[in-house]
This record gives sequence, structure tokens and C-alpha cells, in this order.
Amino acid sequence: MAEFFVKLGLPMPWAYLVEVFIICVFVLIFILINLLMLIWLERKVSGDIQARIGPIRVGPLGLFQTAADALKLMLKEDVIPAAADKWTFIISPFMVFLPAMLVYIVLPFDHNLVPQDLSLGVLFIVAVGTLPTIGIIMAGWGSNNKYSMLGAMRGAAQAISYEVPLVLVLATVVMWTGTLSTKEIVEAQQGMWLIGPLFIGFLLFLTCGIAEVNRTPFDIPEAESELVAGFHVEYSGMRFAFFFMGEYAHMLFVSGLISALFLGGWHFLPYKPNLWLIPGWVWFLAKTYALVLVIMWIRWTYPRLRVDQLMKFSWKGLVPVSLAYLLIMGFVKVWWTG
Repeated sequence: MAEFFVKLGLPMPWAYLVEVFIICVFVLIFILINLLMLIWLERKVSGDIQARIGPIRVGPLGLFQTAADALKLMLKEDVIPAAADKWTFIISPFMVFLPAMLVYIVLPFDHNLVPQDLSLGVLFIVAVGTLPTIGIIMAGWGSNNKYSMLGAMRGAAQAISYEVPLVLVLATVVMWTGTLSTKEIVEAQQGMWLIGPLFIGFLLFLTCGIAEVNRTPFDIPEAESELVAGFHVEYSGMRFAFFFMGEYAHMLFVSGLISALFLGGWHFLPYKPNLWLIPGWVWFLAKTYALVLVIMWIRWTYPRLRVDQLMKFSWKGLVPVSLAYLLIMGFVKVWWTG
């Protein structure tokens, strides 16, 4: 794309900046459209699972309910506590939402539809994906509220705990495919999806991914029965909305990443990458939304864990299992290719 703007007469640095700006705008539009749809969908899913109706009154099938909620949040008063650390309080919602948007840049929707095919794409995801933890701590500290601070510390502890096994599983995928590029990882699955040889890794990654996005049963940082609303208890209006959108954006990304790493990405089936000439991004999104439904199903089915159970499950369960899994699959890979 940058070459096109160079041909129009723009210097290369400016052409590259324009390209980055266009990519960011399209990624933001994609996220916002999906957020409106996913929030409505979750209400319908929860209603079906719990034998309730869900939104039905605002628009056909309640489709305009999310838009009405967005309008309500924009019109709500923006309150900053008198004793809060003002600039930390203001900046923290953006520190949570922006990284959740940036990681989409390396998500491979199709073989020719990758916003930015970085050779170190997996490393980029790990680096940027950890930044929301800083925003959570800033929100808790900046609010000058003991419940907020306790929720922030829980959130940081959970994020760190579950990032360790998640990165170990990512290392297993990288070792198996021999690349850090998300696009090349998908291309390596044309003959066989990685969920086959790495099925245990798929289950580990899905579990850690649910914990990373603070979804039940791993929503201890927002446990309203203990912490009122967790780290964002003092936030209102659009500042609260950024935290809310960040969670859904992160959930959609985790589902898309699992689709790319284990389910063949844009490939329809192994040995049959395309079907009826349907574009690859359609298959990619279908797998992504299916995983989103699974995560929603889990949320509205299981109760949350206690904080001690959650920490023990990670450090005494997932971490040693994922480390052993990395070593075992390393030996299997050497034996298989040798």
C-alpha cells in the first residue's frame, strides 16, 4: 500500500505513515462493529442458557439495545473522584483498550488480508498483549479506592500467572511450525491443522485465553460480590465503556488467534483449503465467532473460582503441565522430522 502512495508523489516516510493510519482506521471500525454485535449476542446467549428472553424491545430482536446503551454511556456524567490521581485515572482506560486494538494488526484474516505481516508477529502479540495489565494497575491506583486497588492487584496477579503457561504453549506452536509469523503459522496448516498434533496445547491455550480476558470462571478482578466492581468501580460514562470494550475486543482477538494457531485460520479443512470459492476470511471469521460462542457458553454455565483456587490452578497446574508439554512436544517434533 505504501508503494501506491509513493507513486502518487508522497515521500516514503509519509507514505508509510498514511498506510499505518489507514490500517488502524480499518481495524478500529472492524472492532467497533463487532463490539456492537457481540454485546447483543452475549445477552441473547445468556438469556437462552438461563431460560430468559434477553433484549427484545429496542429495535427488532433488540438489535438496537447496544446502540442505546452506547448513547446512554456517552451522555452520562464523567465523574473523577476528588482524591483520585487525576492523570493516572484519565489515561488508564486508554492503556487497556489501545493494546487490545493494536494486536489485531498481526491477525491473519486471509492469505492476502493481514494488516501487517510481521516476521515476529507472535512476539509482538506477547509484548503488546501484556500492556493492559499496566492500565489495570493504573486504574486501581489512580482511583484512590481500596476496592479498586485490590481488584487491580488481583488482575495483575491473574494476568502474570496465566501469561506464563500461555507463552509456553505459544512457544510450542512456534517450535512446531518453525516461524514467528502468524501468517506463516496458518500456511503451515494447509495439510494438517495444529489442533490435531497439539490438541492438549489447544485446551491449555483456550483456558489461559479465557483467564487473560477476565471471563468467568476467571473474573476474580471484577468479582462484584467481593469488590463492588473491581478495578473500575470509580469509573463512569465513556471511561467505563473503554474498559468494557477492551474486554470484548480482547475476547474476540483471543478467539481469532486460537483460530489462526490451531484451527487452520482461513483454510476450510485440511487438504481442502477452499470450498465453493468462498473467501478465506469468511471461514476465519466463522471459526472465530464459534470460539466466541464457546467462551460465552462457559461464562454463563460455570461459577467463578476463589482467588486462591485460581492462583493454585495456574502455578501448580497449568505452568508445570505446559512446561512439560513443551519439552515432550519438542522431543516428538525432533523424532517426527528426524
